[in-house]
Amino acid sequence: MDRVDNSLIALRRIIRATELYGRDLKQIAGITAVQFRALQIIGEKGYATAKEVSTRMRVSQATVTSLVDKLVRENMVTREKSETDRRQTDICITEQGRDTLENAPDPLQQRFVRKFAAMEDWEQTMLQAMLERVASMMDAEDLDASPVLDTGDIKH
Repeated sequence: MDRVDNSLIALRRIIRATELYGRDLKQIAGITAVQFRALQIIGEKGYATAKEVSTRMRVSQATVTSLVDKLVRENMVTREKSETDRRQTDICITEQGRDTLENAPDPLQQRFVRKFAAMEDWEQTMLQAMLERVASMMDAEDLDASPVLDTGDIKH
């Protein structure tokens, strides 16, 4: 096999691993990887604003609204008026949301983060540059994307 085929196989393996993780997470926890990441951010303090989640996930507030709507329907979070600022709405994690965080499979991106952090600085720099180059080669450098490994839909 040549380098082109090996590179395409490696890309397909990454995509496939992401798909399989997403399927497992949906089956076990009932939510997508992107919804899970939003739930993690909310769960850190027990609450967050849509703006906080949007900033951390690097997605629009409209996307966060859609994610939170789904989490509310699944009884993972609630929306409550802020006690400190009546103009603001807090997104609060529920007991079911906490249970989901505890019992869900280890997020794929967290596995990546642990292994990436263990690499030497020069290796991290080289890998980042190569991944950015691959994104550019696929005309994907300008796509809106959060740091969540997921192949599901994100509304823009």
